Amino acid sequence: MSADSIKTVAVLGAGTMGSGIAHVFARSGYHVILRDVEQRFLDRSLETITRNLGREVAKGKLTEAEKSAVLTRIQPVTNNIALVGADFAIEAVPEQIEVKTSILKEVDAVLGPGVILASNTSSISITQLAAKTSRPDRFIGMHFFNPVPVMVLVEVIRGGATSEATFQTTMDLCKRLGKKPVGVNDSPGFVSNRVLMPMINEAAFAVMEGVATPEDVDAVMKLGMNHPMGPLELADLIGLDVCVDILDVLQKGLGDQKYRACPLLRQYVAAGWLGRKTGRGFYKY
Repeated sequence: MSADSIKTVAVLGAGTMGSGIAHVFARSGYHVILRDVEQRFLDRSLETITRNLGREVAKGKLTEAEKSAVLTRIQPVTNNIALVGADFAIEAVPEQIEVKTSILKEVDAVLGPGVILASNTSSISITQLAAKTSRPDRFIGMHFFNPVPVMVLVEVIRGGATSEATFQTTMDLCKRLGKKPVGVNDSPGFVSNRVLMPMINEAAFAVMEGVATPEDVDAVMKLGMNHPMGPLELADLIGLDVCVDILDVLQKGLGDQKYRACPLLRQYVAAGWLGRKTGRGFYKY
Protein backbone atom coordinates (compact mmCIF):
# COMPACT_ATOMS: atom_id res chain seq x y z
CA MET A 1 0.00 0.00 0.00
CA SER A 2 1.28 3.48 -0.90
CA ALA A 3 0.40 6.78 0.73
CA ASP A 4 -1.54 7.67 -2.45
CA SER A 5 -4.08 4.92 -1.78
CA ILE A 6 -4.88 6.05 1.78
CA LYS A 7 -8.16 8.00 1.92
CA THR A 8 -9.78 6.82 5.18
CA VAL A 9 -7.91 6.65 8.48
CA ALA A 10 -9.12 4.99 11.69
CA VAL A 11 -8.02 6.69 14.92
CA LEU A 12 -8.45 4.41 17.93
CA GLY A 13 -8.93 6.43 21.10
CA ALA A 14 -10.47 9.90 21.45
CA GLY A 15 -8.35 11.26 24.28
CA THR A 16 -5.88 14.13 24.06
CA MET A 17 -3.61 12.46 21.50
CA GLY A 18 -6.36 10.74 19.52
CA SER A 19 -8.27 14.01 19.21
CA GLY A 20 -5.18 15.80 17.95
CA ILE A 21 -4.37 13.03 15.46
CA ALA A 22 -7.96 13.01 14.16
CA HIS A 23 -7.77 16.81 13.84
CA VAL A 24 -4.63 16.80 11.66
CA PHE A 25 -5.80 13.94 9.43
CA ALA A 26 -9.22 15.55 8.85
CA ARG A 27 -7.62 18.95 8.28
CA SER A 28 -5.38 17.33 5.65
CA GLY A 29 -8.37 16.00 3.71
CA TYR A 30 -8.67 12.46 5.05
CA HIS A 31 -11.92 10.85 6.14
CA VAL A 32 -11.41 9.92 9.81
CA ILE A 33 -13.19 7.15 11.70
CA LEU A 34 -12.72 8.14 15.35
CA ARG A 35 -13.39 5.20 17.65
CA ASP A 36 -13.78 5.09 21.43
CA VAL A 37 -15.69 2.93 23.88
CA GLU A 38 -18.29 5.51 24.98
CA GLN A 39 -20.16 8.29 23.20
CA ARG A 40 -19.28 10.80 25.94
CA PHE A 41 -15.56 10.46 25.12
CA LEU A 42 -16.32 11.08 21.45
CA ASP A 43 -18.49 14.11 22.28
CA ARG A 44 -15.71 15.60 24.40
CA SER A 45 -13.19 14.94 21.64
CA LEU A 46 -15.32 16.66 19.00
CA GLU A 47 -15.76 19.66 21.32
CA THR A 48 -11.98 19.87 21.68
CA ILE A 49 -11.40 19.57 17.93
CA THR A 50 -14.06 22.20 17.22
CA ARG A 51 -12.48 24.58 19.74
CA ASN A 52 -8.98 24.07 18.32
CA LEU A 53 -10.19 24.55 14.76
CA GLY A 54 -11.84 27.75 15.94
CA ARG A 55 -8.45 29.00 17.11
CA GLU A 56 -7.07 28.32 13.64
CA VAL A 57 -9.93 30.32 12.12
CA ALA A 58 -9.19 33.20 14.53
CA LYS A 59 -5.55 33.17 13.41
CA GLY A 60 -6.53 33.20 9.74
CA LYS A 61 -5.21 29.71 9.05
CA LEU A 62 -8.65 28.35 8.13
CA THR A 63 -11.96 29.79 6.97
CA GLU A 64 -15.25 28.98 8.70
CA ALA A 65 -16.23 26.92 5.64
CA GLU A 66 -13.00 24.93 5.85
CA LYS A 67 -13.55 24.37 9.57
CA SER A 68 -17.03 22.96 8.85
CA ALA A 69 -15.62 20.73 6.11
CA VAL A 70 -12.98 19.34 8.47
CA LEU A 71 -15.61 18.45 11.06
CA THR A 72 -17.80 16.67 8.50
CA ARG A 73 -14.85 14.41 7.67
CA ILE A 74 -14.77 12.99 11.22
CA GLN A 75 -17.06 10.02 11.84
CA PRO A 76 -17.35 9.13 15.56
CA VAL A 77 -18.08 5.46 16.32
CA THR A 78 -18.28 3.24 19.42
CA ASN A 79 -17.84 -0.13 17.70
CA ASN A 80 -15.34 -1.75 15.37
CA ILE A 81 -17.69 -2.45 12.45
CA ALA A 82 -16.97 0.84 10.67
CA LEU A 83 -13.23 0.19 10.81
CA VAL A 84 -13.61 -2.28 7.94
CA GLY A 85 -13.49 0.74 5.60
CA ALA A 86 -10.16 2.08 6.88
CA ASP A 87 -7.06 2.24 4.65
CA PHE A 88 -4.76 2.99 7.59
CA ALA A 89 -5.25 2.77 11.36
CA ILE A 90 -3.48 4.33 14.32
CA GLU A 91 -3.95 3.43 17.98
CA ALA A 92 -3.84 6.24 20.57
CA VAL A 93 -5.10 4.64 23.80
CA PRO A 94 -3.44 4.97 27.26
CA GLU A 95 0.26 4.10 27.63
CA GLN A 96 -0.34 0.69 29.21
CA ILE A 97 0.62 -2.44 27.32
CA GLU A 98 -2.45 -4.45 28.38
CA VAL A 99 -4.81 -1.73 27.12
CA LYS A 100 -2.93 -1.32 23.85
CA THR A 101 -2.66 -5.06 23.23
CA SER A 102 -6.40 -5.53 23.78
CA ILE A 103 -7.46 -2.82 21.31
CA LEU A 104 -4.83 -3.80 18.74
CA LYS A 105 -6.06 -7.42 18.71
CA GLU A 106 -9.66 -6.27 18.26
CA VAL A 107 -8.84 -3.90 15.42
CA ASP A 108 -6.41 -6.27 13.71
CA ALA A 109 -9.27 -8.76 13.35
CA VAL A 110 -11.45 -6.35 11.34
CA LEU A 111 -8.97 -4.36 9.25
CA GLY A 112 -8.32 -5.36 5.64
CA PRO A 113 -5.27 -7.60 5.13
CA GLY A 114 -3.15 -4.92 3.43
CA VAL A 115 -3.86 -2.14 5.93
CA ILE A 116 -1.00 -0.69 7.98
CA LEU A 117 -1.65 -0.58 11.73
CA ALA A 118 0.30 2.04 13.69
CA SER A 119 0.71 2.78 17.38
CA ASN A 120 1.13 6.25 18.86
CA THR A 121 2.96 4.73 21.85
CA SER A 122 5.64 6.98 23.30
CA SER A 123 7.74 4.22 24.84
CA ILE A 124 6.40 0.65 24.46
CA SER A 125 8.20 -1.81 22.16
CA ILE A 126 6.78 -1.73 18.63
CA THR A 127 8.16 -5.24 18.06
CA GLN A 128 6.28 -6.53 21.11
CA LEU A 129 3.00 -4.85 20.11
CA ALA A 130 3.34 -6.03 16.50
CA ALA A 131 3.74 -9.63 17.65
CA LYS A 132 0.21 -9.50 19.10
CA THR A 133 -1.23 -8.88 15.62
CA SER A 134 -1.43 -10.85 12.38
CA ARG A 135 0.46 -8.13 10.50
CA PRO A 136 3.88 -7.53 12.13
CA ASP A 137 5.33 -6.51 8.75
CA ARG A 138 2.58 -3.86 8.44
CA PHE A 139 2.88 -2.61 12.01
CA ILE A 140 4.79 0.57 12.90
CA GLY A 141 5.23 3.23 15.55
CA MET A 142 3.92 6.70 14.73
CA HIS A 143 4.68 8.85 17.79
CA PHE A 144 3.02 12.26 17.58
CA PHE A 145 3.73 15.03 20.08
CA ASN A 146 1.28 17.10 22.11
CA PRO A 147 -0.35 19.39 21.01
CA VAL A 148 -0.57 17.39 17.79
CA PRO A 149 -1.95 20.18 15.54
CA VAL A 150 1.02 22.41 16.49
CA MET A 151 4.01 20.08 16.92
CA VAL A 152 5.66 19.11 13.62
CA LEU A 153 7.72 16.10 14.77
CA VAL A 154 6.57 12.51 14.33
CA GLU A 155 8.90 9.72 15.46
CA VAL A 156 8.39 6.84 13.03
CA ILE A 157 9.57 3.64 14.72
CA ARG A 158 10.49 0.47 12.87
CA GLY A 159 9.67 -2.72 14.72
CA GLY A 160 11.79 -5.83 14.26
CA ALA A 161 9.48 -7.10 11.51
CA THR A 162 8.34 -3.78 9.96
CA SER A 163 8.76 -3.89 6.17
CA GLU A 164 10.55 -1.15 4.25
CA ALA A 165 7.34 -0.52 2.28
CA THR A 166 5.41 0.07 5.53
CA PHE A 167 8.10 2.43 6.77
CA GLN A 168 8.20 4.46 3.54
CA THR A 169 4.40 4.68 3.30
CA THR A 170 4.19 5.97 6.87
CA MET A 171 6.98 8.51 6.32
CA ASP A 172 5.18 9.77 3.20
CA LEU A 173 1.88 9.94 5.07
CA CYS A 174 3.46 12.10 7.80
CA LYS A 175 4.74 14.55 5.18
CA ARG A 176 1.24 14.81 3.70
CA LEU A 177 0.04 15.92 7.14
CA GLY A 178 2.59 18.73 7.08
CA LYS A 179 4.73 16.93 9.67
CA LYS A 180 8.46 16.25 9.76
CA PRO A 181 8.98 12.52 10.36
CA VAL A 182 12.20 11.15 11.86
CA GLY A 183 12.85 7.43 11.50
CA VAL A 184 14.21 5.54 14.51
CA ASN A 185 14.65 1.90 15.45
CA ASP A 186 12.73 0.12 18.19
CA SER A 187 14.13 0.62 21.70
CA PRO A 188 12.41 1.53 25.00
CA GLY A 189 11.45 5.21 24.91
CA PHE A 190 12.82 5.49 21.35
CA VAL A 191 14.87 8.73 21.15
CA SER A 192 12.49 11.37 22.47
CA ASN A 193 11.52 9.87 25.82
CA ARG A 194 14.82 8.12 26.43
CA VAL A 195 16.39 11.60 26.52
CA LEU A 196 13.47 13.64 27.90
CA MET A 197 12.21 11.48 30.77
CA PRO A 198 15.51 11.33 32.71
CA MET A 199 15.59 15.14 32.60
CA ILE A 200 12.03 15.41 33.93
CA ASN A 201 12.84 12.79 36.57
CA GLU A 202 15.98 14.63 37.75
CA ALA A 203 14.00 17.88 37.89
CA ALA A 204 11.47 16.12 40.17
CA PHE A 205 14.31 14.78 42.37
CA ALA A 206 15.72 18.33 42.64
CA VAL A 207 12.36 19.53 43.99
CA MET A 208 11.90 16.53 46.29
CA GLU A 209 15.40 17.00 47.76
CA GLY A 210 14.83 20.71 48.37
CA VAL A 211 17.44 21.88 45.87
CA ALA A 212 15.00 24.36 44.30
CA THR A 213 11.32 25.10 43.78
CA PRO A 214 9.58 23.94 40.59
CA GLU A 215 9.58 27.55 39.39
CA ASP A 216 13.32 27.89 39.88
CA VAL A 217 14.17 24.52 38.34
CA ASP A 218 12.18 25.50 35.26
CA ALA A 219 13.72 28.99 35.19
CA VAL A 220 17.23 27.52 35.10
CA MET A 221 16.40 25.31 32.13
CA LYS A 222 14.55 28.06 30.24
CA LEU A 223 17.05 30.84 30.84
CA GLY A 224 20.24 28.80 30.91
CA MET A 225 19.49 26.07 28.35
CA ASN A 226 17.14 28.08 26.14
CA HIS A 227 14.29 25.58 26.55
CA PRO A 228 10.92 27.13 25.64
CA MET A 229 9.29 25.30 28.55
CA GLY A 230 10.81 24.01 31.78
CA PRO A 231 10.88 20.24 32.43
CA LEU A 232 8.28 20.40 35.21
CA GLU A 233 5.92 22.58 33.18
CA LEU A 234 6.34 20.07 30.38
CA ALA A 235 5.70 17.15 32.74
CA ASP A 236 2.43 18.79 33.80
CA LEU A 237 1.48 19.20 30.13
CA ILE A 238 2.32 15.56 29.28
CA GLY A 239 0.63 14.24 32.44
CA LEU A 240 2.56 13.01 35.46
CA ASP A 241 0.87 9.60 35.20
CA VAL A 242 2.13 9.27 31.63
CA CYS A 243 5.65 10.26 32.75
CA VAL A 244 5.63 7.54 35.42
CA ASP A 245 4.33 4.95 32.93
CA ILE A 246 7.14 5.80 30.49
CA LEU A 247 9.81 5.72 33.20
CA ASP A 248 8.55 2.28 34.25
CA VAL A 249 8.86 1.07 30.64
CA LEU A 250 12.40 2.50 30.42
CA GLN A 251 13.48 0.91 33.71
CA LYS A 252 12.04 -2.49 32.81
CA GLY A 253 13.13 -2.44 29.19
CA LEU A 254 16.68 -1.18 29.72
CA GLY A 255 17.22 -2.76 33.14
CA ASP A 256 18.84 0.34 34.60
CA GLN A 257 17.94 1.91 37.96
CA LYS A 258 18.73 5.38 36.62
CA TYR A 259 15.24 5.35 35.10
CA ARG A 260 13.55 4.73 38.48
CA ALA A 261 10.64 7.16 38.76
CA CYS A 262 11.10 9.83 41.42
CA PRO A 263 9.00 9.08 44.54
CA LEU A 264 7.57 12.60 44.37
CA LEU A 265 6.18 11.85 40.89
CA ARG A 266 4.54 8.69 42.22
CA GLN A 267 3.16 10.59 45.21
CA TYR A 268 1.57 13.23 42.99
CA VAL A 269 0.05 10.57 40.76
CA ALA A 270 -1.36 8.75 43.81
CA ALA A 271 -2.90 12.03 44.95
CA GLY A 272 -4.53 12.54 41.55
CA TRP A 273 -2.30 15.52 40.78
CA LEU A 274 -1.61 14.61 37.17
CA GLY A 275 -0.85 18.07 35.79
CA ARG A 276 -2.89 20.35 33.57
CA LYS A 277 -5.61 17.79 32.90
CA THR A 278 -6.56 17.62 36.60
CA GLY A 279 -5.79 21.26 37.46
CA ARG A 280 -2.81 20.45 39.61
CA GLY A 281 0.64 18.88 39.25
CA PHE A 282 3.87 20.69 40.04
CA TYR A 283 1.78 23.82 39.42
CA LYS A 284 -1.87 24.74 39.98
CA TYR A 285 -4.01 25.54 36.93
